[in-house]
Amino acid sequence: MASTGMQIFGFVLALLGIMGAMVATLLPNWKVSADVGSNIITAISQMQGLWMDCTWYSTGMFSCTLKYSVLSLPAYLQTARTTMVLCCVLAAMGLCLASLGLKCTRWGGGRRSKRHAAIASGGCFIAAGFLCLVPASWFTNEVITNFLDSSVPESNKFEPGGAVYVAFISAGFLFVGGSIFCMSCSGKRHGPQDLQELQ
Repeated sequence: MASTGMQIFGFVLALLGIMGAMVATLLPNWKVSADVGSNIITAISQMQGLWMDCTWYSTGMFSCTLKYSVLSLPAYLQTARTTMVLCCVLAAMGLCLASLGLKCTRWGGGRRSKRHAAIASGGCFIAAGFLCLVPASWFTNEVITNFLDSSVPESNKFEPGGAVYVAFISAGFLFVGGSIFCMSCSGKRHGPQDLQELQ
């Protein structure tokens, strides 16, 4: 019973993780203009995301421009796009497998097949968490390195935005959810259904 409860808890964490990863992928504020030096009195606030750049003007107007050319983007941005999309796909696959591997559901076959599905879903969640963590870490490193570079003018300095923090939290949820699914099915316990499958 405790194992079933832990599986449900892991499923909820993984669900929160994939929702957060999808939101982080679409948000335009992976980096935001830094309020340093003369930028404090500027009337424009800029945000840059994986797919678009947005600008707030002092008049209250808000405009966004899509990044159409992939080849013109820096390597860390291309990598972030790819890995975040792969993270969402892999986490969605993990959710499908997890729904089959939950002990409280009737579908998914016997105990052995449920155990295999749960372990596979846990592996998908952990891999998705890693794919979410890599772009968030690399993106943060690039933003901080650029911020600390004295040759970069203050008007071009940015700091990590809210989407990066959402990505880090989502990666943590996916890691914990995947670990719970893997540990909830550890050990070899043969019940009546397993013995029927072996015969």
